Amino acid sequence: MKLSRRVPLNALRVFEAVARHGGFSRAAEELGMTQTAVSYQIKLLEEHIGEQLFLRQPRRIVNTETAERMLPSVSKGFEHLGDAMLAAVQPSSQTLEIHSSPTFASHWLARNLGSFQLAWPGTAVRLLRVSKITDFNRDPADISIRWGVGPWPEQECHLLGRFSFAPMLSPALAASAGGITEPRHLLRLPIIGAQQDSWQTWFASAGVEPPDLSVHKRHNYIEQDLCANAALAGQGVAMLNHIYFAEELASGRLIAPFNHHCSDDIGIWLVHPASRRNNPKIKAFREWILAAVSADMQRTEPSAAGS
Repeated sequence: MKLSRRVPLNALRVFEAVARHGGFSRAAEELGMTQTAVSYQIKLLEEHIGEQLFLRQPRRIVNTETAERMLPSVSKGFEHLGDAMLAAVQPSSQTLEIHSSPTFASHWLARNLGSFQLAWPGTAVRLLRVSKITDFNRDPADISIRWGVGPWPEQECHLLGRFSFAPMLSPALAASAGGITEPRHLLRLPIIGAQQDSWQTWFASAGVEPPDLSVHKRHNYIEQDLCANAALAGQGVAMLNHIYFAEELASGRLIAPFNHHCSDDIGIWLVHPASRRNNPKIKAFREWILAAVSADMQRTEPSAAGS
C-alpha cells in the first residue's frame, strides 16, 4: 500500500495546524485554505482513524484525548520532514557565520571552536567580532552571540549564562599600592572602564557607599578585553568575568584580591531567527555551545561560598 494511503500527510498537516492554533480559521489562514477545506480534511482524518479529534464548542474547539496523544508525534514528524528538506538543499561543505560580542568572541569562542569543528568537519565557521546589534534581515549572519538583558522579541533567544565578575589587577600594581586588603582600597588605583554599571553593582554588594568614579577617565573602555589588557599591563584595576580570564587568574598574571564576586541581569545570549531553528548547522551549533558554556561555567565560576 502506498504511503499516502496509509498516512494521510495532507490531513495530518491540517490537523497539526488546527490543534496548534486551537481553531479552524487561524489554521486555514496559515495554510492558505478555506475553512471548509480544513473541516473536510479533519473529517477525512477522523474517518481514517475512527476517532473524534476535536470537540466543537461555541467560538472555539477543544482537543480530544486522541488529538492530545497524536499532536506531539505529528509535530515532531513534520519537524523531521523539514529537516530532511533542509538537508537536501545544504551543500556538503557549508559556512556558519557567527556575529559575536568582542570579548566572548576572542576570550571564549575562538578558544573553544575547535571542538565544534572536529564534530562537524563539513561546516566552516566565519566568526566576526561585532559591537552592534545584528539585523538578520540585512546582515548575512546565521547566529548572533549578544551581550545584554534579553530575551529580545522577534528572535529565538537562548541564555548561555550570566557570568560572575570581580575586580582584577596585576600583582605588581597591588603591591605598589601597599596592598589591597579592603574593597575601598581599590579607589586608590586607576579604575579601568569606570563608567560600567558593574562597578557600582560590585561596590554596593561589597558594602561600600557608592563611590564617585567620574574622575577615572583615563581608561574609558567599554569592551572587557581592552579593560583586561590594560589591567595586565598594570595600568589599573578592571571589572572582569571569571570565565574569560580563568587562565590569567590561575597563572597569577591577574589577581582578584577579595573573596567576593557578584553578577547581574546581563547575560550572554545565543540569538537567531525563529524561522531557522531547524536549520541543521544552527541546531548543531546551538546544542554544542549550550553544553560547552555550561561545562566551562562549572569549571571557572567561583563557588557560592565566595559570593
